[in-house]
Amino acid sequence: MTGHSRVLITAGASGIGLAIARAFHAAGARVYVCDIDAVALERAETSMLGLLTRRCNIGDRADATAMVADAVGRLGGLDVLVNNAGIGGPTAPVHEIDPADWDAVLRVNLTGCFDVTQNAIAHLIRAGKGVIINMSSAAGRFGYPNRSPYSASKWAIIGFTKTLSMELGQYNIRVNAIAPGAVAGDRAERVFQGRAQVSGRSVEEEKQLGLSSQSLKDLVDPKDIAQLALFLASDAAKSISGQVLPIDGDLQRS
Repeated sequence: MTGHSRVLITAGASGIGLAIARAFHAAGARVYVCDIDAVALERAETSMLGLLTRRCNIGDRADATAMVADAVGRLGGLDVLVNNAGIGGPTAPVHEIDPADWDAVLRVNLTGCFDVTQNAIAHLIRAGKGVIINMSSAAGRFGYPNRSPYSASKWAIIGFTKTLSMELGQYNIRVNAIAPGAVAGDRAERVFQGRAQVSGRSVEEEKQLGLSSQSLKDLVDPKDIAQLALFLASDAAKSISGQVLPIDGDLQRS
């Protein structure tokens, strides 16, 4: 599925999304990435010959809709959709969260995923078979104190994934979710800093606490998540759909 596949990755210019874009590109796929960060998009374009890009705010329905149409037009169809776009949102207990922050997280993490997917489905059906990979989180398997908008959105992605799998199986479209734990990179650093601000502990203490619930005491390498996405899009995973695949060092709780 990956060799000559046409692949759309949202938020593909940095972090996990960029790692996934590089993995598909290296496997010979035609890759289109969108991102809200125009500078990161330019860097990604420079580093991958033939990469197609567009600036897009996934939280804006009209923008997301136009982006999918552009992607399909420039790729000549669509075989694989990776819904990676997401924002972390506030770090605060529910009773202190600004409702506007709640709305912003759900608009990008859940509604944005819905908008992109809804616009992509007809093109995946037209391809005769397809793959959708949704990025959930360990926060979609466990409660996550002080991160309720993020956690709620990631639990919702799992329900969306399982339902899509049931609806789209008749078209030979497989839908799975990846649930990373703490991933090495800027976002993890921001999360640990946010936790430290709430708890009064140091950032390093928060890191150690964060890893204490894992059997493997390391942050997850984005390249490993990319390889999992590549596997899920390949024919080796042709019987896997409707599943949530944790990649989190055997995390027992958030």
